[in-house]
Amino acid sequence: MEGVIDHHVRALLSEIGGIDVCVTEFVRVTHTRLPRRVFKKFCPELDTDARTKAGTPVRLQLLGGNPQVMADNAARAVAAGARAIDLNFGCPAKSVNNSDGGACLLQSPHRVEAIISAVRAAVPDELPVTAKIRLGYQDRTSYLDNARAAENGGASELAVHARSKVDGYRPPAYWEYIGEIRQQLSIPVIANGDIWTLKEFARCREVTGCEAFMFGRSLLARPDLPLQIKAFCSGASYTPMPWQQVAALLWNYYLTTREEYPAKYLGNRIKQWLAYLKLGYPEAQLFFEEIKRHREAQPIEAAFARQLQGESPTVAA
Repeated sequence: MEGVIDHHVRALLSEIGGIDVCVTEFVRVTHTRLPRRVFKKFCPELDTDARTKAGTPVRLQLLGGNPQVMADNAARAVAAGARAIDLNFGCPAKSVNNSDGGACLLQSPHRVEAIISAVRAAVPDELPVTAKIRLGYQDRTSYLDNARAAENGGASELAVHARSKVDGYRPPAYWEYIGEIRQQLSIPVIANGDIWTLKEFARCREVTGCEAFMFGRSLLARPDLPLQIKAFCSGASYTPMPWQQVAALLWNYYLTTREEYPAKYLGNRIKQWLAYLKLGYPEAQLFFEEIKRHREAQPIEAAFARQLQGESPTVAA
């Protein structure tokens, strides 16, 4: 998720546990060979064997439409320390699609296959080359064509977001298509899309038959959802994270990142995360209302102190 799940968030979420693999924000590839510093910017974990501090493997994600340039940059990423390459054919953003990247490539399955094939040839055999697609671009009719293109190109795994580009993020997610893809392919298929709760996970697993699942927005809404799922699958009991523990997570994130952004944007990342957290925690909406107009450290940090102490928020009318 561009501009959201950076290395700070990956470190915090993987430390909570339950996550087996992380994927970076996408590195946009156009017509040039990117320098090492670009890969390190998006994936500082390259300096630690492509793992978070908690030891969770991190895949470096590339986005672009030129097979040879994608291959060249994949090779350069591996030389910089990448231990797996993930290819993005799912981003629905207009700016990305207008630049020959993301979901627009699903209009031409042969291009999907060509890009994956070129990257696969450029990356050592022992390193995974994975891909993510949607069910199509204008509609969902090309879902099997693109899935087969990914497999034929040599993808090690395929993550499928259960919507077309035009569907955007509007409900519902069409999990039944993922189930058919899983039945047709011989490589592992990973289900993605609208798995916000334990109940939705159970339903998605039932519909798709998948044993692997990818989370984006829902992981921001419920940071311990992977732990909930693993406990559910093993039959163990688990108590979801209470709000104060989530507030402590946000405070850690705030302290870690406050020096990295201009002062005029102070607190923006916290507000962005709260927009997701309010889907799982009503307290997050109250916290957001308390700080939404503030950009100075003192009122934001005072509001944090109240949250961490379990006090009721002070919200201006």
